[in-house]
Amino acid sequence: MIRRSRGWTASWSLWQAPKAVRLVVLLVCVVAAGTSLSTAFLVPVERGDLTHFAVLVVCAVIAIELTRHIERRRVYGHSSSVAYIDTKAVWSFAAVIVLPPVFATAMVVFTYLHSWIRVQHEGQGLVYRWVFSCATVLCGTQAAVAVLALGMQNYPGVPASAELAGLSDLAVIVLAAVLRWAINMGLVMVAIALSKPTVTVRDLFANFGEQLLEAGAMGLGLVAAVVVVTNPFVLPGIVIAMVALHRGILVSQYQQASRVDAKTGLATAGWWHDFADQSLARARDRNETLGLLIVDLDHFKRLNDTYGHPYGDQVLKAVADELIAEIRDEDACGRWGGEEFVVVLPAVGGAQNLHNVAERIRRRILSVVVQPPAHATAGPPPSVSASVGGAIYPSDGIGTIDELLLAADTALYAAKNSGRNTVRLSGSDVRRTDPVDQLEEPPPATT
Repeated sequence: MIRRSRGWTASWSLWQAPKAVRLVVLLVCVVAAGTSLSTAFLVPVERGDLTHFAVLVVCAVIAIELTRHIERRRVYGHSSSVAYIDTKAVWSFAAVIVLPPVFATAMVVFTYLHSWIRVQHEGQGLVYRWVFSCATVLCGTQAAVAVLALGMQNYPGVPASAELAGLSDLAVIVLAAVLRWAINMGLVMVAIALSKPTVTVRDLFANFGEQLLEAGAMGLGLVAAVVVVTNPFVLPGIVIAMVALHRGILVSQYQQASRVDAKTGLATAGWWHDFADQSLARARDRNETLGLLIVDLDHFKRLNDTYGHPYGDQVLKAVADELIAEIRDEDACGRWGGEEFVVVLPAVGGAQNLHNVAERIRRRILSVVVQPPAHATAGPPPSVSASVGGAIYPSDGIGTIDELLLAADTALYAAKNSGRNTVRLSGSDVRRTDPVDQLEEPPPATT
């Protein structure tokens, strides 16, 4: 039996994670268990607490069941580089406020267990990540319990009805909610940073605005806490609000996914095309020019084949960062597919201006340096270069975005046929730049 148990635990995916991640996961789980046990008997359990706990459990089950299909799609679309938004906080935070700590702990464990069985277990999530998420929430929950026990007039229970005492209790509850969220968020971010050394601070906070949705869930938790004590028959309204909140999160996630390419952070091809189409309409109405560039990385397949696709993804992200740094706020850059990028530049002026921008982009990409993986052959990092084709509106035979794209694509082929790492514009007599220019000093940074 012992040998079989060891064989089962040895197969856990946790042991495949980096050592630092394993240590953090185990440490947080131990702290969560220890603090939960230490607060379990802080407040005695009364008969009414059992009723309130049962009511909150029923509401949590109904809410999870009504939203599990939405939640599953949200889990699948969730980026592993950002903290997950926990809307189950409605019920667990309500339990923190009005129930003894042992029930607050039980509510967190129950909602995560039920959600795992009904949502995550059917997906592709790893058990230890789900357990770790539960443990981080438990750590935050015990911190919130300490704040409420020290600061509330009547803990556990609803805020006092007297004006000053009620405001004081509300301030304590808000402090407990912020502390609970900050501990949970902070621990999750530490784990993400350790598991993905290349992740940036910007990546970690990419969905920070959406974290307000979790604040909304805790606000509903406060309402649920008061309602479960004073009038439990109103709780179905909170369940309905939860369903609406989930749908709002999903719509926001889909809108973001439709606008932003996950690998580069640039616009997706569909969104970029719509923006470019609108820009062309404005240029036509205002009698202005519109520039379009197609940037294609040279020999990108060779990089992928030599160093692997993860390395290629790092190169794409580095190039995308250079493109964003070069263009103006009113311009738009998108990933067109594979190793191709597109840039639309409203009111760019003449062809010479467009050529200058293309040339600065080409030189910026020459400066990109991405260290190859450790297992790769020793030597300097491979060089990265790009061929750039451009076209400008108005020009003969160009009246739509697709025609502008075709003209730029034709110019791109001319650039590649000229030896790559060069710029060509469609139907233009501006000075052409050939690969020999790559040794010139880099251009000054744009303002």
